[in-house]
Amino acid sequence: MADRPLAGQVALVSGAGRGIGRETALGLAAQGMRVGLLGRTRSTLDEALSACVAAGADRAVAVPADVTARDQVKAAVETVQRDLGPVDLLVTNAGLREQSAARPWAADPDDWWRVVETNLRGTFLLDRQVVPGMVERGRGRVLHVGSGMGQSPRPDWSAYSVSKAGVSRLTDSLAAALDGTGVTVVEVSPGLIRTDMTETMWGPPDEQPWNPVERFVDVVVRFARGELDAVHGRFVHAARDDLAVLLENAESIRALDARVLRLRTWGPDDPLA
Repeated sequence: MADRPLAGQVALVSGAGRGIGRETALGLAAQGMRVGLLGRTRSTLDEALSACVAAGADRAVAVPADVTARDQVKAAVETVQRDLGPVDLLVTNAGLREQSAARPWAADPDDWWRVVETNLRGTFLLDRQVVPGMVERGRGRVLHVGSGMGQSPRPDWSAYSVSKAGVSRLTDSLAAALDGTGVTVVEVSPGLIRTDMTETMWGPPDEQPWNPVERFVDVVVRFARGELDAVHGRFVHAARDDLAVLLENAESIRALDARVLRLRTWGPDDPLA
Protein backbone atom coordinates (compact mmCIF):
# COMPACT_ATOMS: atom_id res chain seq x y z
CA MET A 1 0.00 0.00 0.00
CA ALA A 2 3.06 2.27 0.05
CA ASP A 3 2.28 3.62 -3.39
CA ARG A 4 -1.42 4.07 -2.53
CA PRO A 5 -1.34 5.81 0.86
CA LEU A 6 -4.90 7.08 0.55
CA ALA A 7 -6.46 3.71 -0.28
CA GLY A 8 -9.83 3.24 1.36
CA GLN A 9 -10.40 6.93 2.01
CA VAL A 10 -13.30 8.73 0.33
CA ALA A 11 -13.04 11.92 -1.75
CA LEU A 12 -15.96 13.98 -3.01
CA VAL A 13 -15.17 16.30 -5.93
CA SER A 14 -17.68 18.76 -7.40
CA GLY A 15 -17.47 19.89 -11.00
CA ALA A 16 -15.81 16.53 -11.66
CA GLY A 17 -17.09 15.87 -15.16
CA ARG A 18 -14.40 17.83 -16.97
CA GLY A 19 -11.49 20.21 -16.65
CA ILE A 20 -9.73 20.66 -13.34
CA GLY A 21 -12.34 18.66 -11.42
CA ARG A 22 -11.95 15.63 -13.67
CA GLU A 23 -8.16 15.70 -13.42
CA THR A 24 -8.38 16.08 -9.65
CA ALA A 25 -10.67 13.07 -9.38
CA LEU A 26 -8.28 11.03 -11.54
CA GLY A 27 -5.32 12.04 -9.40
CA LEU A 28 -7.09 10.99 -6.22
CA ALA A 29 -8.23 7.75 -7.84
CA ALA A 30 -4.61 6.96 -8.68
CA GLN A 31 -3.89 7.21 -4.94
CA GLY A 32 -6.45 4.48 -4.34
CA MET A 33 -9.18 6.71 -2.96
CA ARG A 34 -12.86 6.00 -3.41
CA VAL A 35 -14.12 8.91 -5.47
CA GLY A 36 -17.54 10.53 -5.57
CA LEU A 37 -18.03 12.72 -8.62
CA LEU A 38 -20.61 15.51 -8.71
CA GLY A 39 -21.52 17.54 -11.79
CA ARG A 40 -24.39 18.75 -13.88
CA THR A 41 -23.98 16.50 -16.95
CA ARG A 42 -24.48 12.74 -16.74
CA SER A 43 -22.49 11.93 -19.89
CA THR A 44 -19.29 13.67 -18.80
CA LEU A 45 -19.62 12.28 -15.28
CA ASP A 46 -19.96 8.73 -16.59
CA GLU A 47 -16.85 9.15 -18.72
CA ALA A 48 -14.91 10.55 -15.77
CA LEU A 49 -16.18 7.69 -13.61
CA SER A 50 -14.82 5.10 -16.04
CA ALA A 51 -11.50 6.93 -16.17
CA CYS A 52 -11.27 6.98 -12.35
CA VAL A 53 -11.84 3.23 -12.15
CA ALA A 54 -9.16 2.68 -14.79
CA ALA A 55 -6.81 4.97 -12.84
CA GLY A 56 -7.09 2.83 -9.74
CA ALA A 57 -10.04 4.06 -7.68
CA ASP A 58 -11.03 1.49 -5.08
CA ARG A 59 -14.63 2.40 -5.88
CA ALA A 60 -16.34 5.36 -7.53
CA VAL A 61 -19.80 6.79 -8.01
CA ALA A 62 -21.10 9.60 -10.21
CA VAL A 63 -24.08 11.71 -9.15
CA PRO A 64 -25.56 14.49 -11.30
CA ALA A 65 -26.40 17.50 -9.14
CA ASP A 66 -26.69 21.27 -9.30
CA VAL A 67 -24.55 22.56 -6.43
CA THR A 68 -26.80 25.60 -6.01
CA ALA A 69 -29.82 23.41 -5.20
CA ARG A 70 -29.91 22.48 -1.52
CA ASP A 71 -32.03 19.34 -1.94
CA GLN A 72 -29.86 18.06 -4.80
CA VAL A 73 -26.66 18.58 -2.82
CA LYS A 74 -28.16 16.78 0.16
CA ALA A 75 -29.29 13.83 -1.94
CA ALA A 76 -25.97 13.65 -3.82
CA VAL A 77 -23.86 13.62 -0.66
CA GLU A 78 -26.12 11.00 0.91
CA THR A 79 -25.72 8.81 -2.19
CA VAL A 80 -21.93 9.12 -2.16
CA GLN A 81 -21.72 8.31 1.54
CA ARG A 82 -24.13 5.38 1.19
CA ASP A 83 -22.11 3.86 -1.66
CA LEU A 84 -18.56 4.78 -0.64
CA GLY A 85 -18.56 5.68 3.05
CA PRO A 86 -18.03 8.91 5.02
CA VAL A 87 -16.23 11.67 3.13
CA ASP A 88 -12.59 12.18 4.17
CA LEU A 89 -11.78 14.85 1.57
CA LEU A 90 -14.16 17.40 0.06
CA VAL A 91 -12.98 19.36 -2.99
CA THR A 92 -15.37 22.18 -3.91
CA ASN A 93 -14.37 22.76 -7.51
CA ALA A 94 -17.65 23.46 -9.35
CA GLY A 95 -17.56 26.94 -10.80
CA LEU A 96 -18.79 29.31 -13.49
CA ARG A 97 -17.72 32.64 -14.91
CA GLU A 98 -19.93 35.30 -16.43
CA GLN A 99 -19.85 36.87 -19.86
CA SER A 100 -17.17 39.54 -19.84
CA ALA A 101 -18.39 43.11 -19.35
CA ALA A 102 -16.20 46.20 -19.47
CA ARG A 103 -17.82 47.55 -16.27
CA PRO A 104 -19.72 45.77 -13.48
CA TRP A 105 -22.92 47.71 -14.20
CA ALA A 106 -22.86 46.48 -17.80
CA ALA A 107 -23.09 42.82 -16.74
CA ASP A 108 -26.33 40.90 -17.12
CA PRO A 109 -27.80 40.71 -13.57
CA ASP A 110 -29.05 37.13 -13.89
CA ASP A 111 -25.78 35.93 -15.38
CA TRP A 112 -23.83 37.78 -12.67
CA TRP A 113 -25.84 36.25 -9.84
CA ARG A 114 -25.71 32.75 -11.35
CA VAL A 115 -21.92 32.87 -11.08
CA VAL A 116 -22.01 33.97 -7.44
CA GLU A 117 -24.56 31.28 -6.62
CA THR A 118 -22.52 28.52 -8.24
CA ASN A 119 -19.12 29.52 -6.93
CA LEU A 120 -20.07 30.66 -3.43
CA ARG A 121 -23.47 29.21 -2.53
CA GLY A 122 -22.40 25.90 -4.09
CA THR A 123 -19.31 25.81 -1.90
CA PHE A 124 -21.33 26.67 1.20
CA LEU A 125 -23.99 24.03 0.53
CA LEU A 126 -21.39 21.30 0.11
CA ASP A 127 -19.61 22.39 3.29
CA ARG A 128 -22.93 22.45 5.10
CA GLN A 129 -23.73 18.90 4.06
CA VAL A 130 -20.30 17.31 4.55
CA VAL A 131 -18.47 19.13 7.35
CA PRO A 132 -20.76 18.22 10.28
CA GLY A 133 -20.02 14.54 9.73
CA MET A 134 -16.29 15.25 9.65
CA VAL A 135 -16.53 17.17 12.92
CA GLU A 136 -18.49 14.34 14.52
CA ARG A 137 -15.80 11.85 13.47
CA GLY A 138 -12.98 14.19 14.49
CA ARG A 139 -11.21 14.07 11.14
CA GLY A 140 -11.54 15.31 7.58
CA ARG A 141 -10.20 17.83 5.09
CA VAL A 142 -11.93 20.46 2.96
CA LEU A 143 -10.29 22.09 -0.05
CA HIS A 144 -12.00 25.13 -1.53
CA VAL A 145 -10.89 25.91 -5.07
CA GLY A 146 -10.18 29.64 -5.05
CA SER A 147 -8.60 32.14 -7.41
CA GLY A 148 -6.15 34.98 -7.33
CA MET A 149 -8.95 36.99 -8.93
CA GLY A 150 -10.65 36.98 -5.54
CA GLN A 151 -7.74 38.99 -4.14
CA SER A 152 -7.70 41.82 -6.69
CA PRO A 153 -10.37 43.87 -8.50
CA ARG A 154 -11.45 42.73 -11.97
CA PRO A 155 -14.09 45.04 -13.44
CA ASP A 156 -14.47 42.78 -16.49
CA TRP A 157 -15.08 39.65 -14.41
CA SER A 158 -16.68 41.18 -11.33
CA ALA A 159 -19.02 38.29 -10.49
CA TYR A 160 -16.22 35.76 -10.63
CA SER A 161 -13.96 38.01 -8.54
CA VAL A 162 -16.67 38.70 -5.96
CA SER A 163 -17.57 35.03 -5.69
CA LYS A 164 -13.95 33.96 -5.16
CA ALA A 165 -13.42 36.71 -2.57
CA GLY A 166 -16.45 35.22 -0.82
CA VAL A 167 -14.84 31.77 -0.97
CA SER A 168 -11.75 33.25 0.73
CA ARG A 169 -13.82 34.66 3.58
CA LEU A 170 -15.83 31.42 3.83
CA THR A 171 -12.55 29.50 4.12
CA ASP A 172 -11.40 31.84 6.89
CA SER A 173 -14.71 31.60 8.74
CA LEU A 174 -14.84 27.83 8.43
CA ALA A 175 -11.26 27.51 9.65
CA ALA A 176 -12.05 29.46 12.82
CA ALA A 177 -15.05 27.25 13.49
CA LEU A 178 -13.00 24.08 12.91
CA ASP A 179 -10.11 24.89 15.24
CA GLY A 180 -9.60 21.99 17.61
CA THR A 181 -11.98 19.64 15.80
CA GLY A 182 -9.45 17.62 13.84
CA VAL A 183 -10.85 18.96 10.54
CA THR A 184 -8.78 21.26 8.34
CA VAL A 185 -9.60 23.54 5.40
CA VAL A 186 -7.48 25.35 2.84
CA GLU A 187 -8.21 27.49 -0.20
CA VAL A 188 -6.13 26.63 -3.26
CA SER A 189 -5.86 28.64 -6.46
CA PRO A 190 -4.93 26.43 -9.41
CA GLY A 191 -3.41 29.35 -11.32
CA LEU A 192 -4.08 29.70 -15.04
CA ILE A 193 -4.90 26.21 -16.30
CA ARG A 194 -6.23 25.64 -19.79
CA THR A 195 -9.88 24.55 -19.66
CA ASP A 196 -13.03 25.25 -21.66
CA MET A 197 -13.78 28.12 -19.28
CA THR A 198 -10.37 29.77 -19.09
CA GLU A 199 -9.72 29.59 -22.83
CA THR A 200 -12.40 32.22 -23.36
CA MET A 201 -11.35 34.50 -20.50
CA TRP A 202 -7.88 35.73 -21.38
CA GLY A 203 -7.59 36.42 -25.09
CA PRO A 204 -5.83 34.19 -27.65
CA PRO A 205 -5.27 30.84 -25.90
CA ASP A 206 -1.94 30.15 -27.59
CA GLU A 207 -0.48 33.33 -26.10
CA GLN A 208 -1.26 32.52 -22.45
CA PRO A 209 1.25 31.19 -19.87
CA TRP A 210 -0.73 28.08 -19.00
CA ASN A 211 0.18 26.18 -15.86
CA PRO A 212 0.17 22.37 -15.81
CA VAL A 213 -2.89 20.92 -14.11
CA GLU A 214 -0.61 18.33 -12.51
CA ARG A 215 0.73 20.97 -10.12
CA PHE A 216 -2.73 21.61 -8.75
CA VAL A 217 -3.52 17.90 -8.51
CA ASP A 218 -0.27 17.39 -6.60
CA VAL A 219 -1.31 20.04 -4.05
CA VAL A 220 -4.69 18.34 -3.60
CA VAL A 221 -3.05 14.96 -3.08
CA ARG A 222 -0.57 16.36 -0.58
CA PHE A 223 -3.39 18.04 1.30
CA ALA A 224 -5.32 14.76 1.36
CA ARG A 225 -2.25 13.14 2.91
CA GLY A 226 -2.20 15.76 5.67
CA GLU A 227 0.94 17.54 4.50
CA LEU A 228 -0.69 21.00 4.43
CA ASP A 229 -2.48 20.94 7.77
CA ALA A 230 -0.02 23.55 9.10
CA VAL A 231 -1.55 26.16 6.76
CA HIS A 232 -5.12 25.49 7.91
CA GLY A 233 -7.44 28.29 6.79
CA ARG A 234 -4.91 29.86 4.42
CA PHE A 235 -4.68 30.70 0.71
CA VAL A 236 -2.28 28.55 -1.32
CA HIS A 237 -1.33 29.19 -4.94
CA ALA A 238 -0.62 25.90 -6.67
CA ALA A 239 1.28 27.49 -9.56
CA ARG A 240 3.38 30.00 -7.61
CA ASP A 241 3.97 28.52 -4.18
CA ASP A 242 6.91 26.34 -3.31
CA LEU A 243 5.14 24.14 -0.77
CA ALA A 244 8.33 23.35 1.11
CA VAL A 245 8.99 27.06 1.65
CA LEU A 246 5.35 27.71 2.52
CA LEU A 247 5.38 25.02 5.19
CA GLU A 248 8.72 26.19 6.58
CA ASN A 249 7.07 29.56 7.17
CA ALA A 250 3.74 28.24 8.44
CA GLU A 251 4.32 29.46 11.99
CA SER A 252 5.14 32.98 10.79
CA ILE A 253 2.17 32.94 8.43
CA ARG A 254 -0.14 32.17 11.34
CA ALA A 255 1.50 34.73 13.63
CA LEU A 256 1.19 37.47 11.00
CA ASP A 257 -2.36 36.39 10.12
CA ALA A 258 -1.11 36.18 6.53
CA ARG A 259 -2.63 34.49 3.49
CA VAL A 260 -6.16 35.46 4.50
CA LEU A 261 -8.58 38.13 3.31
CA ARG A 262 -8.15 41.22 5.50
CA LEU A 263 -8.77 44.98 5.37
CA ARG A 264 -5.43 46.81 5.42
CA THR A 265 -5.29 49.93 7.55
CA TRP A 266 -3.24 53.01 6.72
CA GLY A 267 -1.43 52.99 10.07
CA PRO A 268 -1.94 53.35 13.81
CA ASP A 269 -4.11 56.48 13.33
CA ASP A 270 -6.63 54.57 11.23
CA PRO A 271 -9.77 54.17 13.39
CA LEU A 272 -10.06 50.60 12.09
CA ALA A 273 -6.54 49.69 13.21
